[in-house]
Amino acid sequence: MPAETPPPAETRLDALLAGMRPRRMPGQYAFVCLPGGSAIPAEALASFREREGLTLVLPLAEAESIGCEIMLRAAWIVLEVNSSLEACGFTAAFSRALGEAGIACNVLAAVHHDHLFVPIEQADRAMQVLHTLQAQAGADVRGR
Repeated sequence: MPAETPPPAETRLDALLAGMRPRRMPGQYAFVCLPGGSAIPAEALASFREREGLTLVLPLAEAESIGCEIMLRAAWIVLEVNSSLEACGFTAAFSRALGEAGIACNVLAAVHHDHLFVPIEQADRAMQVLHTLQAQAGADVRGR
């Protein structure tokens, strides 16, 4: 079965905000840091090598099973809009809204979507903030 072809990547800020469709992914996730030469476990959702070590985003249960220090226990929220890697202002807009609500947000931009990791205990509130931002942007677009 061929892979689904995504719609063209969006660059217009108003369209990105109005169409972001935040969706909370099931499960809980952990940010951890391992020594620089460590191998990336197959279960890793994301990885980034820095001078200080290997940062991983893992399912929480996997992070706990390998016994590493958990730096952040997080919920994963996907913004379903197909956002261009060249879009300007999108990350600033949703991170500002979350920041004003006192919600920390760690963002991973992938080729098709932005992936937000927020503290587990703030996930429901983060979803409310994102839905409100989307609704306001949609009203602005329709009001033009």
